[in-house]
Amino acid sequence: MTKILSALWLAGCALLSLGGIAAFIYLFMLDLNIFYLILSPVIFAVYQFPAVLVFRMWRGWKRRHSPAAAEGEQKSSEE
Repeated sequence: MTKILSALWLAGCALLSLGGIAAFIYLFMLDLNIFYLILSPVIFAVYQFPAVLVFRMWRGWKRRHSPAAAEGEQKSSEE
């Protein structure tokens, strides 16, 4: 992946996060009752899960392709 594609993945994470917040507000906060108030942290976490998943995928790719990881692979192959 290039730097541009990496930035697009990160932007996608931010958009999914904002979308989760918007969906949470639209579906639950407009018709708030005590049940939704008690469960709101769980519901909010469910709507943030896609953003977290994409961010973890991006971070894992970033770690595998960082210069420090490449140096570590070269050192282990030399030993």
